[in-house]
Amino acid sequence: MKKLLAGLFLSVLVLALAACGAGKKEDTSSGSSSNDSKEKVTLTVGASNTPHAVILEKAKPILAKEGIDLKIEKYQDYVLPNQDLESGDLDANYFQHIPYLEKEIKEKGYDFVNAGGIHIEPIGIYSKKYKSLEDLPEGATILLSNSVADHGRMLSLLEAKGLIKLKDGVDKTSAELKDVKENPKNFKFDANTAPEMLVQMYENNEGDAVLINSNYAIDNGLNPLKDAISLEDKESPYVNIIAVRAGDESKPEIKKLVEVLKSKEIQDFILDEWKGSVVPVK
Repeated sequence: MKKLLAGLFLSVLVLALAACGAGKKEDTSSGSSSNDSKEKVTLTVGASNTPHAVILEKAKPILAKEGIDLKIEKYQDYVLPNQDLESGDLDANYFQHIPYLEKEIKEKGYDFVNAGGIHIEPIGIYSKKYKSLEDLPEGATILLSNSVADHGRMLSLLEAKGLIKLKDGVDKTSAELKDVKENPKNFKFDANTAPEMLVQMYENNEGDAVLINSNYAIDNGLNPLKDAISLEDKESPYVNIIAVRAGDESKPEIKKLVEVLKSKEIQDFILDEWKGSVVPVK
């Protein structure tokens, strides 16, 4: 009888110890899973479709190796990405150049900073009617973006190509149509079209020449190097940047994002993919 009781006692004890051991093993596994999830950081970045989102997609697996899960939100306009960055829906955005960011901050009070310059997209002058700038006739109609933030850049391009002359001393990054001092061929400037619609205006043969940002041109199947009759110089100050809320530029994941986007691997990808119509910033 005593042997039977002792056997039962030992069996219960073994089962109890096994249960405790199983419980400890499960807890350890759960703790490890929790630590892994803490190490992973999600970074949500808003971007124009092309080339910004394409570049980010290339950077995504590189960032994943660094423990950063990159989420890309695509936008078709220049207004919502900054609104969503301010609201906290985005951690950063990648679609705008420095003068546009400065204008947005001045006009809308955004507390944003430039976390790093990545590339330049030269603006092109396109025409279905004429093969060169010299062929543009007296009184030709030039279509521009209705975004005043684009006017300084577009007018500076026209001045650099010898088509117009701006007033002396004017800040060319913020120049407006009223700042045109000389217009030898009496060009007519039509600035009533949204930036994203300029390609359609070109395809519809509207106007005599159309100035189009390269991201919209590329996104709609145009090749700036082949289709434009003239292209902005590569030394343009209009660098496309990573914008973040002030203070976030020091976050490790933001620093790593900029570091990867400026890496040789991504710079080589940009040059190979767009053959000079998108130029990386070193």
